[in-house]
Amino acid sequence: MSYPQYPSPQQQSFQPAAGEPPLWAPHYGASLPVAVRRFFKKYATFSGRASRSEYWWWALVAFLVGVVLNIITSVAGAPGATVAANGTAVPGPGAIVGSILMIVWGLAVIVPSIALLVRRLHDANLSGWLVLVILVPILGALALLVMAILPSNPAGQRFDQPTGY
Repeated sequence: MSYPQYPSPQQQSFQPAAGEPPLWAPHYGASLPVAVRRFFKKYATFSGRASRSEYWWWALVAFLVGVVLNIITSVAGAPGATVAANGTAVPGPGAIVGSILMIVWGLAVIVPSIALLVRRLHDANLSGWLVLVILVPILGALALLVMAILPSNPAGQRFDQPTGY
């Protein structure tokens, strides 16, 4: 890219580890393990930016964990499953374990997922408040999907707040 991605060495008071950008800066071309590690390190950080690779690697991990938890719930709920008088399926008692796991997982990652989306919007030089578009049924989710796909915009550097970590 032709624009400066990080502050000059005179402005930097620390050295990033092993060629990885500092935590406050977006990591363009992040691998899956790096993206997941940065996701949890920046648990509730709504300032700054997140690259497309950081965002989409985490989206893949979250999707796969959701699929695995749904499989666990289905398999655990199969033994003892019955059919109610009105014809609806009633899962077995083992489904409660899977449901609890899904609730715990959802509560554990909702705040950092929203923070990551806000940082992704910042990287596209959009306001983080646009995350509230999700409140519009169907079209809001589609609009956020389009915004998350947008490429990085150099003007998004205005959201960067260099820190010492």
